[in-house]
Amino acid sequence: MPSMALFIITLGIIIGTLTAISANHWLTAWLGLELNMISILPMITKQKHPRATEAATKYFLTQAIASALMLFSSTLNAWQTGSWNITQLDNKLSCILMIMALTMKMGAAPTHFWLPEVMQGSTLATTLLITTWQKIAPITLLYMISNHVETTITLTIGLLSILVGGWGGFNQTQIRKMMAYSSIAHLGWTMTVISITPNIAIMNIITYMTISTPFFLMLMTTSSKTLQTMTTIWIYAPITTIIMMLLLLSMAGLPPLTGFTPKLLILDNLVTHKLTLMATTMAMFSLLSLTFYLRTTYLLTSTAPPTTTQSTTLWRLTSHQNQITTTLTPVALFNITILPSLLM
Repeated sequence: MPSMALFIITLGIIIGTLTAISANHWLTAWLGLELNMISILPMITKQKHPRATEAATKYFLTQAIASALMLFSSTLNAWQTGSWNITQLDNKLSCILMIMALTMKMGAAPTHFWLPEVMQGSTLATTLLITTWQKIAPITLLYMISNHVETTITLTIGLLSILVGGWGGFNQTQIRKMMAYSSIAHLGWTMTVISITPNIAIMNIITYMTISTPFFLMLMTTSSKTLQTMTTIWIYAPITTIIMMLLLLSMAGLPPLTGFTPKLLILDNLVTHKLTLMATTMAMFSLLSLTFYLRTTYLLTSTAPPTTTQSTTLWRLTSHQNQITTTLTPVALFNITILPSLLM
């Protein structure tokens, strides 16, 4: 892709997100989301492959439906209350429709069907954007209307997302699809507490983004797309392999890594609000996600010395890629060890 085109696309994605998160009017927020969607479509179709075209088509249709539902919801609320202000979503039907539109844009269950297919048809750089940056605007809008959201709806969406995210990633061998279901599961943890304690919900999604970003960057530098190709990373990047293992365990929520902190706070808040059964069910469903995280970690460790790998090395890193991998290692290590600052 030409550098000028890439600059314009990147600028459109940034401006669209900033417009949406700083808006007070529903139409302005819709405009920002539309600009964001149109800007990322060329990045999805950058690969000259039918799979990329299919992914872009699915992404466009899903986001267009969500935008139409968002417009209908805000118009209905303005018709009933006379206000286009984002924080004054007082109509119950409008609030329900808006939640469904925003969950469809994020990729949470039950409107998650597009996310694994789109991520599988995209490059690793594009999947990084979809799982991190593209969720900022919808999450921010959901945070702004959190005081109008019914707790029962968010708890149902969150519990379903955790179940779908764990169950869907159970038998995946493609890393991009596995990370898509991981994203759905983490969105479920965010949705369960967004109407009870919105600040903890935001902390949870930010923590997931800071952990998944170096993981995706390491996948990009090693050109790993399947679980089989990940087994050969130890041969030329042993430190990177260890850091990737820790990142996976942190996403799984194992103590004392960073990913454990927001999950602990979410469960604590649910128990405080007398939702002990819900907290117990979420903890049980999260074991499904833990299974495929541990499976991936086992595949990484099974090739470590003194065990010899049985897979063929499909690539060799250039010196430039080695430098990038060396730089990413301390960055990833910092993201794993920020647990003490989160607990303060």
